[in-house]
Amino acid sequence: MRFSQRHLLGLEELDREEILFLLDTAASFREISEREIKKVPALRGKTVVAAFFEPSTRTRISFEIAAKRLSADFVSLSGTVSSAAKGETLLDTARNLAAMQPDVLVLRHPSAGTPHLLAKHLQCAVVNAGDGCHEHPTQALLDLLTIRERKGRFEGLVVAIVGDILHSRVARSNLFALRTLGAEVRLAGPRTLLPSECAPWAFTTPHLEEAVQGADVVMLLRLQRERQVGNFFPSLEEYSRYYCLEEGHLKLAKPDVMVMHPGPLNRGIEISSAVADGPYSVILDQVANGVAVRMAVLYLLGTGGRRVEAVPTKTQMTAIQRSGRRATR
Repeated sequence: MRFSQRHLLGLEELDREEILFLLDTAASFREISEREIKKVPALRGKTVVAAFFEPSTRTRISFEIAAKRLSADFVSLSGTVSSAAKGETLLDTARNLAAMQPDVLVLRHPSAGTPHLLAKHLQCAVVNAGDGCHEHPTQALLDLLTIRERKGRFEGLVVAIVGDILHSRVARSNLFALRTLGAEVRLAGPRTLLPSECAPWAFTTPHLEEAVQGADVVMLLRLQRERQVGNFFPSLEEYSRYYCLEEGHLKLAKPDVMVMHPGPLNRGIEISSAVADGPYSVILDQVANGVAVRMAVLYLLGTGGRRVEAVPTKTQMTAIQRSGRRATR
């Protein structure tokens, strides 16, 4: 099977087979990060440009590590130091970058739909690294990979997503993908942060306890303070009182419940330290899987969707390394 999409703009438009193919490819790349030499020549000669017009640490660094482990050249552009700060339009910036003939453009932008716009005008592949309150497909894919590693399936799982649903692109991408894969999704948060548009897709409730009852997975969302311009709740103390996940809440969930968070954590507001650092937390597993997922996405888009065949096995890499050592003696 080949990945037929030219870009990765969101998960709403992908079918079950395409999502599973992405996850299978990511799983094959996970082993590379555990090697002594964490590098393969799969994208040698390819160029990945990352243009981030919003602050990012995990996503940007994860894409950079992924590109370099695939031997691609990586160029990072920040919106604060780009020509956009001088008045240049985003489309003109993108066209100038495209004139340098990159193979993949990774874009994060505060305006929803921006990656879709650029994909219509650029020849290179475009990866959506988060567009406004719309989607964040690679974050959802790493969440899915983490769930599948622990649970082995998606069908029949109950996944509770808790927090600022209204502004969360992570919630939307996960909602689309989990429903496509056969999971039951529950959304919980203050009524003002539960968009009515999600009602046909998931069970919604303003009560945290109701959402986590019998849940297989509890996914907390970051409270996006930078987007809270409409006084959606009285105070952080009020939010923490009703929606901070504590150890007592986990007693309502399945005995083998997974606790997830896309980061960065607001400890004591969205999640208690006891839960974040406890035995049910898979937050660091999510971070590790982020590199594998982004390697898979860059590989598939950078090579036209081929199955992973150009990635040397561990045995082959050992032979290559030994050969290189002999040559330098």
